[in-house]
Amino acid sequence: MNIIWLGHGSFRIEIEDQVLLIDPWLSGNPMLDDEYHAPALEGVTQILITHGHFDHTQDLAMVAEKTSAPVAGMVELMGYFENKGVKNTIGFNKGGTITCGKVAVTMVPASHSSSVNGEAGPIYMGAEIGFMIAGEGHVIYVSGDTGIMADMEWMGDYHKPDIGILSAGGHYTMDMAQAAYASKKYFDFKTVIPGHYKTFPALEQSAQVLIDGLPSVNVVEPEVMKPILI
Repeated sequence: MNIIWLGHGSFRIEIEDQVLLIDPWLSGNPMLDDEYHAPALEGVTQILITHGHFDHTQDLAMVAEKTSAPVAGMVELMGYFENKGVKNTIGFNKGGTITCGKVAVTMVPASHSSSVNGEAGPIYMGAEIGFMIAGEGHVIYVSGDTGIMADMEWMGDYHKPDIGILSAGGHYTMDMAQAAYASKKYFDFKTVIPGHYKTFPALEQSAQVLIDGLPSVNVVEPEVMKPILI
């Protein structure tokens, strides 16, 4: 399995027979140089979207067209993009599971907000969510944009993820200290990869607090487009 950070909250996960693209933000992403756009999209088989904010969906129509990959996410959000011309959408909801080849993807709660820009202001798009992704004998918790929430207790107990991809930049999501707290209290991760940080000055620029807070966990501070082999 390879987990590849595309900067900000965007990840590429090569697992089993699938290449999953999580919240692809390419154009305007200050962390992803133009030369990496094509490699980021190569061979993508499934696109997964956690919520509607621009830094997670701005390039969705373009990416879906270029890859011809199906797009899955919250049912209201998928309905919106289907009406905008995005083909092959899969709308589901919290607790639901879809199968992508040999990989199972279950939608789980997050605590954030979800909207797209409309002419009269934000248009709210159902609920913000995360994913539990099962394959190759692992379960990956992709938190999406979230703060700490009590739901993490049952999510950790029921799904037992051993890998956490956690939004941890602060300001809009958990910060590094909160991500460390949640990891210790609710999960038994073997590997943690932070995301949604470094992009803007308002966000945390280092994962050192997370590393220090989880001394028994392999905390990997990702580098853009450098595969993390699990």
